[in-house]
Amino acid sequence: MTTLVVLSVVLIGLLIAGLAFYLYVVGSQLTRIATLLEECSQIVQKVSADAEAVEPGVERINNTSGVIAGALPLLYGMAEGIVAGATYEPVPEPREPVPAQPASGTRRSRLHDAVGYRPEQT
Repeated sequence: MTTLVVLSVVLIGLLIAGLAFYLYVVGSQLTRIATLLEECSQIVQKVSADAEAVEPGVERINNTSGVIAGALPLLYGMAEGIVAGATYEPVPEPREPVPAQPASGTRRSRLHDAVGYRPEQT
């Protein structure tokens, strides 16, 4: 019975040591995450401060964009008028295609010569 008690105490000690190691690792990772989040918070505050300087100009930019968007159909129509005069139009092909002509004239079969038949002599 003494061996069983000793082994139980050793196992409980190992369990507590394992849990302590786990908590140490998790704690160090959480500390690192907290540091990174603090740095991110400072960066977000800087971006927010920079955005406050830009905010008044955004309304002007939106108004200018609206004027440009309103002028786009007119510009598009003018561009189509310019391009219509400069567009390449290919020459239309004839409706019925002409049959292809052989480049060397009429072909002559050499099979007749191989067997000794000559149609010109008959």
